[in-house]
Amino acid sequence: MKSKNLFGLIACISLFCFGFLINGNLSLYFNFSGLLIVFGGTFGATLLSFKTEQLAIVYKVLRSSYRGEIKKETEIIRILIDLSIKSRMQGVLALQDEENETSILFLRRALGCLVDGYAPEQTREILNTEIYFFKMRREDSERILRTIADFFPAFGITGSVVGLISMLGGIGDTSIILHAIPIALTSTLYGIVFANFFFLPFAAFLRERTNQELLLQKIILEGVIAIESEVNPVILRTKLESFLTPSERKESLVSYAQIKERFNIPQEE
Repeated sequence: MKSKNLFGLIACISLFCFGFLINGNLSLYFNFSGLLIVFGGTFGATLLSFKTEQLAIVYKVLRSSYRGEIKKETEIIRILIDLSIKSRMQGVLALQDEENETSILFLRRALGCLVDGYAPEQTREILNTEIYFFKMRREDSERILRTIADFFPAFGITGSVVGLISMLGGIGDTSIILHAIPIALTSTLYGIVFANFFFLPFAAFLRERTNQELLLQKIILEGVIAIESEVNPVILRTKLESFLTPSERKESLVSYAQIKERFNIPQEE
């Protein structure tokens, strides 16, 4: 996670906790029974719903997503253009060195297809299959996170029901009622907070990260196919920069005078 994001997260958590402190003691919002009900129920339902291997994969994906830096689109385009120039000057087998050095697994996979001499149609089919199943795996991880987020409020309500039952059973005994009220209220609070402050943001971040990586993979796919077809590097750059926003493109726009001259448009009188 970038330092700016981490600083913003700490600031927001501080504001969030300060909102609890304004109207009372923070210890009032802690109830061990409520925590046991919410967390025990949620993770029990999670283990019944998914295999431990799937949960381990979700954890690894989240950890790598928050820790690892993803390359920008402009960096990928620069790498592909450099590869295109190197391929035209030294031959496609010179890309073998790049295959071993790059840190992007998908780019290494694409360069492997290029170095091994696959036909462009075969390379496109292989890489499209790679993209498809990458997307499927990420969507599966996101689905698991959103399912866990749905479990938390449900078991928060369960804790509230437990507290209400205890209150009804203790009618006439003030001590029992006072002991049951925190369970009823804090359980719902825990369910809402952990679902909306952690697991739903985890799922949203994973989707955003997946979309960024899919865009990079599509750029790599088109770039590698163009390199294999020996497309001119200038044409390759123009093609790949279509994936970028206008503010990220370096080339200047063609003037109206050049357009009129190219298409023989008469001057307005």
